[in-house]
Amino acid sequence: MRKTRQARLWMAWGLLPLLFLILSGCRRHDATPTRSAYYWSTTWETDSALVSFLQSNDVGKIYLRFFDVVVDDNGEVMPNATLRFADPMPDSVEVVPTVFIVNGCMKKDVGKLDQLLMKRILQMCETHDVMGVKEIQIDCDWSPSTRKTYFEMLSRLRDSLHAKGLRLSATIRLHQLGEAPPPVDHGVLMMYNTGEVGNKDKNPILDLDDCAPYLPNLSKYDLPLSTAYPVFSWELLFRRDHFVGIMHGDDLPVIEGDTIITREATLETIQKAKAAIQRIKPSANDEVILFDISKDNIKRIKQYHYEKIYNR
Repeated sequence: MRKTRQARLWMAWGLLPLLFLILSGCRRHDATPTRSAYYWSTTWETDSALVSFLQSNDVGKIYLRFFDVVVDDNGEVMPNATLRFADPMPDSVEVVPTVFIVNGCMKKDVGKLDQLLMKRILQMCETHDVMGVKEIQIDCDWSPSTRKTYFEMLSRLRDSLHAKGLRLSATIRLHQLGEAPPPVDHGVLMMYNTGEVGNKDKNPILDLDDCAPYLPNLSKYDLPLSTAYPVFSWELLFRRDHFVGIMHGDDLPVIEGDTIITREATLETIQKAKAAIQRIKPSANDEVILFDISKDNIKRIKQYHYEKIYNR
């Protein structure tokens, strides 16, 4: 009888660590998310609006686009649109150097691309005093035909970064949730650019109906995730109901009869998207990332919008 009582007591004590982990996990997902942001402009400038945004929103991490990788006119894989540092990076934020790779690059010889990427990124960090880097991120809208090449490149890059004590992350698009995850340490789920840009009747930036078919795959996606939500807008030019392009300043001529439609994700839509993620995979909201904090976006959205997007 005494042995049975002791056995039960030891079993109860043995279950305490498990119970503690469960309760800790519940508390963690109720806590305030880590606040981060993408910066996708071609020049880094710490003007008063940006500094105020970072300070007032307690932003601790910036995913900073360093450069793109494209296929040039000669068919060569080359860096493009390299970020210019007009001001030093603030010491108060962690910087994640981020590189966008055009999917077509993965149809070329990229056997040395991983080493070229690491070398160029680390050189830029040293040149511009970007200190305390712990992670590098790659953004590529890979397809089934380029998946093998892309994943192999990521695997080599990850191993090289690990040897230097650095992590590798990658962006994850909704349609990629049904595929095996890339060989990286962490992913960022892109809850934006969810629909066809040329569809005049729907919002291509974030439409929950477009997200719905892919979200069930999130629960079993075997990669730690953060989530990025959109705070940008597009001006879409239509001519006789045909999509012409996204307007950037005066780059597209506007003629009589053309229609310009402004698209943005409303606060209500973003909150509903966050709630959907929270129901399926709460840990994906442990870090909330805004895309992106350009000058125009900071001016366009009022402070309370940012606060509501960041909060759980």
